Amino acid sequence: QVKLVESGGGLVQPGGSLRLSCVASGFTSGYYSIGWFRQAPWKEREGVSCISMSAGSTTYTNAVNGRFTISRDNVKNAVYLQMNSLKPEDTAVYYCATAQRPCAGSRTTDFGSWGQGTQVTVSS
Repeated sequence: QVKLVESGGGLVQPGGSLRLSCVASGFTSGYYSIGWFRQAPWKEREGVSCISMSAGSTTYTNAVNGRFTISRDNVKNAVYLQMNSLKPEDTAVYYCATAQRPCAGSRTTDFGSWGQGTQVTVSS
């Protein structure tokens, strides 16, 4: 059974940085992608970034492009989301999830095995 565990959230001032981690276990397939998503109060869950664990190809939503960087460590089965220049509108619960397909063209409904989420709050 695939399990994902997120960590690294917290309270940070605008312009600050945080690094989120997502550690995965239980994979039986060699090919999969891991995506980061976020959900703010009263809003739908949205995709933030995604990385292919084999090829390392990445995608970002426009709102975070240039500020966030996704990376992977295949030995640790971990994915990281480095978030810089944080803004109040980045405040949300951040989740990671996995899909057995490439990131490009994937929709939120293609992802499963959702983690429990980690809260990110950007406020002065």
